[in-house]
Parts: sequence; C-alpha cells; structure tokens
Amino acid sequence: MKPKVSVITVVKNCESTIEASVESVIQQSYQEIEHIVIDGASTDNTVKKIEKYNDWFSKMISEPDEGIYDAMNKGIGLATGAIIGFLNADDEFNGPDIVSDVAGLMTETDCDAVFGDLVYVTPKRPQKVIRYYDSSGFNRNWLTIGAMPAHPTLYVKRDIYERYGGYKTDYRIAADFEFCVRIFGKGKTSFQYLPKVMVRMRTGGVSTKNLWSNWVLNKEMIRACHENDIQTNMLKILLKYPKKVAGILKARIFPTIS
Repeated sequence: MKPKVSVITVVKNCESTIEASVESVIQQSYQEIEHIVIDGASTDNTVKKIEKYNDWFSKMISEPDEGIYDAMNKGIGLATGAIIGFLNADDEFNGPDIVSDVAGLMTETDCDAVFGDLVYVTPKRPQKVIRYYDSSGFNRNWLTIGAMPAHPTLYVKRDIYERYGGYKTDYRIAADFEFCVRIFGKGKTSFQYLPKVMVRMRTGGVSTKNLWSNWVLNKEMIRACHENDIQTNMLKILLKYPKKVAGILKARIFPTIS
C-alpha cells in the first residue's frame, strides 16, 4: 500500500495567496494525501476564500494560536499520515508529481526524511525566480553555519516527530532550523535528496523582512546549535551568506520557472 502523506498548510490573513496554495495540493497526482489547514483566526477573507474547498480538506480549523510554530504543532497533532510535510499559504508545489516523488523515494530507500530544492519568487509573479535554494550536498557541517535543507521541502516520517518532538514555540523565527539541528545534528535521522525544485515560495516572510529579523534569526541559530551540542558562533553563522548569494546568482541564470 502507498503511504498516506499529510500536507499541513498554516495560514493567517493570506487571502491573496491561499487559493493558489490549496489548488497546488489538489492538483497533485498522488492520491493518498491528507490536507490539513490550520488558520490562525484570520481577520481578512482567507477563511471565506477557502470555504469552497472544505470537502477536499481532511481537517480545517480556524482559531487563535500562539504563532506559526504553535500552528504547525497543531497540524502535526492532527495528522494521521505516515509522512508529514508543510505547504504554507505563500507556497505552491512546483508541479503535480511532487508528493508522488517524495513518497516514492521514501518508500524505495526506507529513509526517515526527504527534501529537495526551492525557489523564492516574487509575490505577484510566481514564475519569476529571485533566489534558488539548493539543498543538494547537505551534511551535518551545514548546521554550524546556519544552513539547512529548504524546510518547505522537508518531509519526514511520523515517528521522527514522535521521537524528537515538534517545533519549539519559544523561538521567534528559527524553530524550523532548530528542528533540523535536533533531527539531523544531534539525532541521526537518515535522509535522501530529491533533485528537483519542489516548492515555489513567495518572498516577504518574517525571516526575510529586515536587518533586525536577520539579527534575531542568527542569534536563534546559534542558540539552536548550542542547545543540541553543535559548536558554532556568529562568525561561522555569517558564512551562510555566500551560499545565499550563490542562490541569487543562480536565479539570474534561471530567471523563470514553469
């Protein structure tokens, strides 16, 4: 039997993008998908926009939460799939076979986690690439410079969450990084790289807003490493920026994506 995949969408006040995100899940060729939507009590038209998809969702809740990581943990708690991943309200799958490829690779290799590449796109033109996030070559040493596989492409077996726990809500920006440090650094989670662009992510998230957000992000990355017995410091963390620049340059070579 094919494993059920739980795709969790966390959303709050994203009326302009939520439908595209949901549609990209509906268009997946893989049949064993459980789509869970966690809305943080949106005050715009988000809930109204997605009401027509209620028959598609396995679960959909709209209530106040304590932030994105609290909402993500709620989704994990509701998920019943053998494999769990996230596709948030500003993101879209880059093609109809992404979930099928993830489930196939995980089944074939019996690994604990699968991840691939991501492209950052402009908010109004999801075909225009402004940065390419290449997850190939990931290893434990990446963590010491604040680098990790593209989290929106990360799919893990349910028992990884059962073994290591969910996302720490006392992190403001870097709980996804801390989770990766916990499972790949301190833990010995096995993984496979899927060599394709899995997700298109619109810019404008909390970790990319301004210099202050980046400072908070870097401090939290150092904390995450230290809490999980990975030695690093601010100078090492700053070494991730050349990797980001390389991704921007790669986007200049491949400025659009179909």
